[in-house]
Amino acid sequence: MIYKKQTSKPIAQAFEAMQAAVKAHGFGVLHTYDFKQTLADKGFPLANGCIVMEVCNPKQASEVLAMDMTLNMALPCRVSVYEQDGATWIGMVPPTDQLSLISRDPLIAEAARGVEATMKAIIDAAV
Repeated sequence: MIYKKQTSKPIAQAFEAMQAAVKAHGFGVLHTYDFKQTLADKGFPLANGCIVMEVCNPKQASEVLAMDMTLNMALPCRVSVYEQDGATWIGMVPPTDQLSLISRDPLIAEAARGVEATMKAIIDAAV
């Protein structure tokens, strides 16, 4: 239920590579969250870097939401660039797994498979 790849890049470089790969595949980054910084600002230091990106293809998102508005709870795709055990990782919960919890519609499943294939290609390109 998790798709993740290790990279030899430091977290900042992996994050930049993700931004470039997202753009190259026709998707966009809606928001990013630097958990390490956010938690530190609130007095809760985190040893490892962790940047979460919300990634979306507006055309595909609008099509899926037109079929079933409750899918908004699983959108956009979240990708994490994080450090663990001295390594940098890029990972996500696959869209097919997330959307199957909400809908059994075969058209939704087909759309999720397409988005998932692109998201995997984005992660693979960034590592």
